[in-house]
Amino acid sequence: MPPLALYLHLPWCVKKCPYCDFNSHTAGPAIPRERYVKALQRDLRYEAPQAEDRVVSSLFIGGGTPSLFSGAEIGQLLDSVREHFVLADDIEVTMEANPGTVERHNLAGYREAGVNRLSLGAQSFSADALTRLGRIHGPGEITQAVADARAAGFDNLNLDLMFALPGQTLAMALADLAQAVALAPEHLSFYQLTLEPNTVFHQRPPAELPDDELSWDMQEAAFRHLEQAGYRRYEISAFARNGKSCRHNRNYWTFGDYLAVGAGAHGKVTDRAGRIWRYKKPAHPQTYMECAERDDLARHPLVRVAEADLLFEFMLNALRLPDGFAERVFEERTGLSFDVARPGVAELADRGLMQAAGSATWRPTPLGLRFLNELQAHFLPSAEAIA
Repeated sequence: MPPLALYLHLPWCVKKCPYCDFNSHTAGPAIPRERYVKALQRDLRYEAPQAEDRVVSSLFIGGGTPSLFSGAEIGQLLDSVREHFVLADDIEVTMEANPGTVERHNLAGYREAGVNRLSLGAQSFSADALTRLGRIHGPGEITQAVADARAAGFDNLNLDLMFALPGQTLAMALADLAQAVALAPEHLSFYQLTLEPNTVFHQRPPAELPDDELSWDMQEAAFRHLEQAGYRRYEISAFARNGKSCRHNRNYWTFGDYLAVGAGAHGKVTDRAGRIWRYKKPAHPQTYMECAERDDLARHPLVRVAEADLLFEFMLNALRLPDGFAERVFEERTGLSFDVARPGVAELADRGLMQAAGSATWRPTPLGLRFLNELQAHFLPSAEAIA
């Protein structure tokens, strides 16, 4: 069976950022925190049988802005997780947080509750860029949040940082990165601003967006800077040092299983027969809480992943990894023979987009990573396979 992870979604934010396409909702005057925590606890009980006797290796509390909930409330949730699931002794427990002053006051409570990895949404160290991105914190609050996290006992810290921002020059992007590296996080997520559908930025693109050539220059210069600073690129936009890659996200990228708890959360499970299923919870918090209170989350059923889709679904994730994947892992996680993937992999290798990386192991080349979308699309099922 694949490794098993658990995801909890807390969907509220103080305000919706104009670039965000996640399932997040503006908090308004009051969040029904107590009601939502109880709904999550009921959902955890509902999910527990799907885990059976499998060990949960990682837990990720995402959003939204989970740090709008108190340390005590996060503690209640983690107590429920411990009650219903078998957890790895060294389980990685990540929680997303924003650098704002009010949220920082809870950091010691989160650590005491059992959170051992913190992910801070810095995005930029430029006050002007943060304003354009709709963020509600300033550069100084990022620095203080890192200091507060260290004081609270967090020794595994991620910073989210964006580039190719409106009005950003190469020098500005590198200045942002230098300030992030100076704070010595164990992990950096460094990703390009994209205009996702159903976002304000997609409907009304911001002015002065860097063009493709400048964005590429930013990326290449940043990658060199990160390598010199001791950060290893282990995913298309993720960098870590001291062996601190994100276990939870690596599980996604290697086609592991994950259980979904919370409004709009998505899950993937493999049953004892090797069949793979996906499912999702009601997206709107109100609908989700009502369903949990009526114990009818089971009305949102599992949907089996068709055999014709398994090759693409695996490659969609695994090709994000510069180190690539082993043929053995492909076969274990999909239940398919690698022979179904071999012709496509061989063709991409001939084109210089993939290469062998040891015995029965394959990885994208630097050129393949640059054209990742094309690489992934190569494994889309044919019309005949879908029919």
